[in-house]
Amino acid sequence: AERLKVKKNNIFLASETNLKNIIDAVNKIEPKFLVIDSIQTTYHPDLSSAPGTVGQVRETAAELLRVAKSKNIAVFLLGHVTKEGDLAGPRVLEHIVDTVLYFENERRQTYRILRAYKNRFGPTSEIGIFEMNSSGLSEVSNPSLIFLGERAAEAAGNTVTVAMEGTRPILLEVQALTARTAFGIPRRMVSGYDANRITILIAVLEKRLNLPLEMQDVFVNIAGGVKIKETSADLAVAFAIVSANSGFICPKDMIVFGEVGLAGEVRSVTFTAERLSEAEKLGFKKAIIPQSNLKNLSYKGKIDVLGTETLRTAVKFLRN
Repeated sequence: AERLKVKKNNIFLASETNLKNIIDAVNKIEPKFLVIDSIQTTYHPDLSSAPGTVGQVRETAAELLRVAKSKNIAVFLLGHVTKEGDLAGPRVLEHIVDTVLYFENERRQTYRILRAYKNRFGPTSEIGIFEMNSSGLSEVSNPSLIFLGERAAEAAGNTVTVAMEGTRPILLEVQALTARTAFGIPRRMVSGYDANRITILIAVLEKRLNLPLEMQDVFVNIAGGVKIKETSADLAVAFAIVSANSGFICPKDMIVFGEVGLAGEVRSVTFTAERLSEAEKLGFKKAIIPQSNLKNLSYKGKIDVLGTETLRTAVKFLRN
């Protein structure tokens, strides 16, 4: 409490795992919200099975749901995750609750991401980004500045894109490196992006742009430990690979986004105006986006927006 600077007298802590005792405390105190840490260690005394088993987790969660409804209070259930990152326990637990939030972090990173995977009262895939410090977690109000804060000076293989996390635009740096392979089969190493998508983009670059990558190791990284789960970063990834392979430098004040198809066409993406507005806030002056997104574009800011229909045309913009 001292570390978090919490000096309220209306916060109560109980070291209790017996569900009936917890409910008795709720009836006595009548709190506005209840935190259970964790649902796997809480047990129902009427069941003979051990805490954390399927029956215990299911019945405990169901009983807490009834308490939440009858008392009109919010209940937060903290749970464990498996080695694969899934919520531990029976799947019925996810169906009982209204919202499922995952608290994620990358190793050696001080930032934590709170991501919604289920939400009955709003959109999913929304995220909140927090920084761990001596006083606990503090909100990162502008995550784009964080992820671009250590961006190197203009260098081959670096581009900036705008990814959407739910309805929140975040600027991210895409890094690529190519090197002549020392083995018979070239390696494709990816961090933060879909590896299968990278394989497709490399094939498109080889076929449509005649880029000699068949004997090149290709490394792609999304800086900051963030994972991009949408295809709008395809064009930025392709730019980074072309830049790394040919030595052309992408201007530091330019952003790139768009989906790339197998024919080398650049396809439209959603939230175009929001992406451009976020980039303008951080001082970017140029943008290359899909040509189809220029139609009915509501953005009226200061960024010089160029539209492209094909990957080949986009690369020409880069080289010029």
